[in-house]
Amino acid sequence: MTAATTTDSVWTFEAIGTAWTIETARPLSAADRRAVAHVVDGFDREWSRFREDSLVSALADGRVASAEAPGDTDAMLALYDELDVATHGAVNPLVGDSLARLGYDARLTLAPSGAPQPAPDWRDVVTWGSGILSLSRPATLDVGALGKGRLVDRVLETVRAAVDGDVIVDGSGDLAVRGAPVRIGLEHPYDPTRAIGLVEVRDAALCASAITRRAWGEGLHHVLDARTGAPAQAYAATWAIADTAMRADALATALFFDGGPHLAAAWDAPWVRMSTDGRVEWSPGFEGEIF
Repeated sequence: MTAATTTDSVWTFEAIGTAWTIETARPLSAADRRAVAHVVDGFDREWSRFREDSLVSALADGRVASAEAPGDTDAMLALYDELDVATHGAVNPLVGDSLARLGYDARLTLAPSGAPQPAPDWRDVVTWGSGILSLSRPATLDVGALGKGRLVDRVLETVRAAVDGDVIVDGSGDLAVRGAPVRIGLEHPYDPTRAIGLVEVRDAALCASAITRRAWGEGLHHVLDARTGAPAQAYAATWAIADTAMRADALATALFFDGGPHLAAAWDAPWVRMSTDGRVEWSPGFEGEIF
């Protein structure tokens, strides 16, 4: 975590390649901020495919085939299992090599090295249990479908242990609120100066994803269909509300595919999504305003 600044009860900093803001009822102390930094840096050291010293990188290049499972393993991979089933294989935690092939690699070359390539069946490669995470062959884990949401939850837990009262943790598109409700605009994916709607979030998380956020080249972006290795084409942006940021983040990814709304209904989670032709649809339980 670098370039941290504190002003009153709002703390902004850069971490895992994006901007974060934490708002609290009173300013976080230096010790509190160090505790947050420890959580963020530890998660990054375990799960980042963009740093050479991470566990994910060691598994990807074959330096290790198995290791002590990080504390988030069970929660994240169990949820990936639900995402995989709901989207009929479109969401897969071994999509990392497919992303790298299209240029979204550890060095961010943003230059494709070949045609899209499907991700392998992750259940044939990844096993975890009894505190061990193993890969049957080198492959790149990418937990981007829900990992930042998981980290937002971890940061929220750390902050709430330090201070009482209202808390907002915003990880640039993945936001968790505890206490007073917050009205949030749903940013138009093609025009960040506009919103397509508003929603009030109380004691919940709202996560968003858009194909325009991490995009490069001709029609390339970070949301891939693991079955083909090619970028998803039908939807431009998604928003989901759930009890945890990890679940909201997972749904924001699943909503790019046909099975997403069914999973959201099973979780009783409201959502909105915009197709690439500009049409907007939302769940029956969405209580916000669409313009």
